[in-house]
Amino acid sequence: MFGCLVAGRLVQTDAQQVASDKFVFNLPDYENVNHVVVFMLGTVPFPAGMGGAVYFSFPDASAGQVWQLLGFITNEKPSAIFKISGLKAGVGGEHPFGMMVPQAALMAQVGVSIEALDQLAQQMPVCNANVSTVDSFTQFTQKMLDSLYNYSSSYAVTQAQMSPNPTETFIPASSILRWYENFQRRMAQNPGFWKT
Repeated sequence: MFGCLVAGRLVQTDAQQVASDKFVFNLPDYENVNHVVVFMLGTVPFPAGMGGAVYFSFPDASAGQVWQLLGFITNEKPSAIFKISGLKAGVGGEHPFGMMVPQAALMAQVGVSIEALDQLAQQMPVCNANVSTVDSFTQFTQKMLDSLYNYSSSYAVTQAQMSPNPTETFIPASSILRWYENFQRRMAQNPGFWKT
């Protein structure tokens, strides 16, 4: 039902079912992992009104198994990227995965717990696990568009203020504004549209 992906590694689809509603992926060599992608395989949907809470657990023989809520997946949101590189060992709480998870003290684990959607909505993930949905290129492009519009607008004059100059070309501010709004709309629909 679920898959787990770490960049540079093969996709894991071999989750261990540790209870009727709980699945766990082992995550060896977690020290070199920045982000984890958890997704539904598309073969079996969640039952109506249900989703999957995604947890992470560090290997820690002394503290016992501590699970940190990363976020969730649902039929409407079948995949999510989580940042685990900034999480701290020993922070979190116990969870029904408990110690029933094999190899808990030996390696990090990612767990998916099938829970009611209204329960998922009330849970608070660890604050630095969610990955920004806006990438740095999109942020740069937005800032560049703002800068161009603000810069060109600073030279705006009305027709009454214009003095005749045969060597100067004037562009209506409204045409720059239309281009700006069109570019923003296209970026929102597909940030890579300019590559085609």
